[in-house]
Amino acid sequence: MSLDSDDPVGLGHFYRDLLDLSVSFESEELVVLKADGMFLSIERVRDYRRPDWPENTVPKQMHLDLFVTDLDESEAAALAIGAERARVQPAPEKWRVLLDPAGHPFCLTVPATPMGG
Repeated sequence: MSLDSDDPVGLGHFYRDLLDLSVSFESEELVVLKADGMFLSIERVRDYRRPDWPENTVPKQMHLDLFVTDLDESEAAALAIGAERARVQPAPEKWRVLLDPAGHPFCLTVPATPMGG
C-alpha cells in the first residue's frame, strides 16, 4: 500500500509510531515502513491536496480500519502523535474517525468479536 503526501518523512514517522512499524527506507521523497509480510510506502506528491472527507470534493484516496481493544485509549494515543479527530463521527461508540497528518481518514474500531477469539 502506498500513501500520497507532501511530507513523506513526517507522515512516515506518524504511521511508524501509530502502527509500531520499522523504517526500511527513508528519504525526502519516499519512506518505506515494514512489518511481518507488509510494507507501507509514503511518497511525495507535488501539489498534494488533503482529502476533505466527508465532503469528497477531494476524495479520501484510501482509509485504514484499525482494530483496537480500547477506543478511548487508542484515540488519545493517536491524537498525541499528530492525528486529528474528524468533525463527523458516524458511530463513535463503535468506531472513531481520525485524520492522519496528511488528511487521510482512518478508523479505530473495536471488533465485533474479541481479538484472538
